This record gives sequence, C-alpha cells and structure tokens, in this order.
Amino acid sequence: MDKMNHSSAEAETETIEPLRYLRKEEMAAIETELLRDYRFGQQQLIEIWGQACALAITKAYPRSSLTKKQPTVLVICGPDQNGSIGLVCARHLRIFDYEPTVYHPKRSSHSLHQDFTVQCEKMDIPFLSYLPTEVQLINDAYNLVVDAMLGLEEDCSNIKEPYSGILATLKQIKIPIVSVDVPSGWDVEEPSQDGINPDVLISLMAPKKCASNFSGKHFLAGRFLPYDIQKKYELNLPDFPGTDCLIEL
Repeated sequence: MDKMNHSSAEAETETIEPLRYLRKEEMAAIETELLRDYRFGQQQLIEIWGQACALAITKAYPRSSLTKKQPTVLVICGPDQNGSIGLVCARHLRIFDYEPTVYHPKRSSHSLHQDFTVQCEKMDIPFLSYLPTEVQLINDAYNLVVDAMLGLEEDCSNIKEPYSGILATLKQIKIPIVSVDVPSGWDVEEPSQDGINPDVLISLMAPKKCASNFSGKHFLAGRFLPYDIQKKYELNLPDFPGTDCLIEL
C-alpha cells in the first residue's frame, strides 16, 4: 500500500509541474546569471548549444535517412549569438560526417564569432557567397536547412535585408528546416502566423513561449543547467535519457 501511495504521489507531482515555456526577459535573466554568478563563459555556452544542435539534427535526420547521395546540410547564420551557435553546429556536423555548407551574409566583428568562423574554415567547410533565389537549386543541393539567423535579441517586426529576403526564400523551400532556439522571424512570446514553418525546433536551456503549440519535432538542450537555476525559475525540466544532453519533447 505504501508503495502504491508513493507511486501515486510521484505521478501527481509530474502532472502538477509541467515544463515551463519562458518569456524573453526570463531567458535573458538566466543567461546573465550563468555568465555572472556561475562563471560560465560565452564561448563555453555557445559551444554547448552548438554541439547539442548538431546532435539533435543527427537524431532527427540520421545520415542513413537522407534522400540525397551526399549528406549535405545548409546552415544559415546570422551576425549575433544564434549565428555563432550555427557555426559551432556546422563544425560538429562535419565531425559527425555530414557535409555542411555555411551561408553567412553579414559577418560579425565580435572576436568569438570570428573564432568560430575560422574553426569552420580550417575544417574545410565551404561558405556560400550568395543564397540562390531560385528555390529549386536549394531543394536539389541540400537535404535540409539549419536556421541559425535571428535569435532572442532580434525585433521580429523590423527585419531588414538580407534576412527578410532569406526568410522569403525559406518560406518556399520544400526540404526540411531546423530552427535554433527561436524560428527566425517569430516573436519570442507567441507563435508565428505567417513566418517560416520549421520541421524541427531545438530549444536551448528552456522552451520559449512561442513554442507552446509547436507541432513539429521539438528538442530541448538544457541538461547542463545548474539545479539551483532550474529550481529558481521553476523550469521543471524533464528527465533526460541516459547520458544524453538533449531530449525530444
């Protein structure tokens, strides 16, 4: 009887503590705390997130499942943190024997961003000088696209070129899109009505409000978060399987 009661109590705890979907301000506060109080480095966090994104892609799209002869992946990077994560993701995809190509239209002057760029170049990852406007060329050349353009810091109501044009192209492609943290062009607080429609979303640390009704494959990379932060922000993260750093929600 005691065991049954104990099991019932555990089940009840699980039902009353659902995974939290966070606002932009909460995510910024968590990241600030990691950097300031827990002494994580910016490069360290970006490396953790980029590797997790590459691992999520290998789970969603194993090389054996790809339809094209070569395991080609197009990684589109923005100039800010999401773009840096995309560069790390591309490097790890190369390590995992995929064939990533990076499109990086506006390179950042930030030293970390430049370091991640050099690391990709040193691994012979090609960089596109332009993105074809003919959608079929993208469909024919790549198995999927990684959207690492615009992140939490971007104002989705005022997206300028070249990213507005890239988003228009991505809305037309037929191959799958994998978005990093927040799909480019989406408001962090609510789902997009007319933005891109990614097949896979990889949430970093915790899912955002905009992902509450996401219907595609949804991965969470948040296992590295210190327990005190998980508790303080009531994240209610799920149990990660085995030694995995991410989980499919």
